[in-house]
Amino acid sequence: PLLLQVCFIGRSNVGKSSLIRALFSLSPEVEVRVSKTPGHTKKMNFFKVGKYFMLVDMPGYGYRAPQDFVEMVEAYLQERHNLKRTFLLVDGVVGLQKTDHIAVEMLEEFGIPYVMVLTKIDRASRGLLLKNVLEIQEFVKEKTQGCFPQLFLVSSLEFSGVHLLRCFVAHVTGNLPTVGTS
Repeated sequence: PLLLQVCFIGRSNVGKSSLIRALFSLSPEVEVRVSKTPGHTKKMNFFKVGKYFMLVDMPGYGYRAPQDFVEMVEAYLQERHNLKRTFLLVDGVVGLQKTDHIAVEMLEEFGIPYVMVLTKIDRASRGLLLKNVLEIQEFVKEKTQGCFPQLFLVSSLEFSGVHLLRCFVAHVTGNLPTVGTS
């Protein structure tokens, strides 16, 4: 049977590879190379996480995106019926950018369920982080239909929020049963 898939997408230099490495640090089969050069990932990388699900690391969009980015990503998103969730990474320091809005429009147009993840929260001042969180929450509420309402805030460097996001990934792939309340 086809394994369920989750994919991670975001602008170049949003910290995608670092986050994937932090999230799957307990899964030795997920070997993600982290580069100091933004836009290093040029192709989609598929990692089998145990026998449970597939993780797809997408190339970054925007700065230094591969030339065939749109064709590659659109084809994948439209044809993957086993894609359970897309994680859209947004830089916590700069907030939503024009290219992020384009990514959201594409996910909304294709009816792909997605989650926004705010990365690099350790680099943003509390005031700036709060401003970006409030703006994104307002945007999600007013302008999206397929976005999960909860925003995840993470720092790959300090591992802040990584455990909660790891649990959410396990949940959406059916690997974390929810406990019923009595």
